[in-house]
Amino acid sequence: MEGAVEQHFGKAPTYTILDTDSGEVSVIPNTSDHMGGTDLPPELLYKNGVEIMLCSGLGYRAVKIFESYGIDVFVGARGTVQDTIEAWKAGQLNNASAENTCAEHDHHH
Repeated sequence: MEGAVEQHFGKAPTYTILDTDSGEVSVIPNTSDHMGGTDLPPELLYKNGVEIMLCSGLGYRAVKIFESYGIDVFVGARGTVQDTIEAWKAGQLNNASAENTCAEHDHHH
């Protein structure tokens, strides 16, 4: 929970998953196609039961893919994973929209 939020979501080496009901935390490796695997990041997270995804930033096309899996995306994450969860609980992260997503793929997230 003290790890820093990766600025480029797809290239994060791991993803931290919090079960908001039980409080259980798990860390899974990023085995998506960005890291030489097979699935897109949204598929990987969907298969691990994720319903809400928090990140620093993401492209609009990626947001639409997450939404197609029923995963809500919030942007604006900064600091550690714990900081990000607290900011989300406090309503300080924004639901991803065309206005607050990265316009270009090479834009740093």
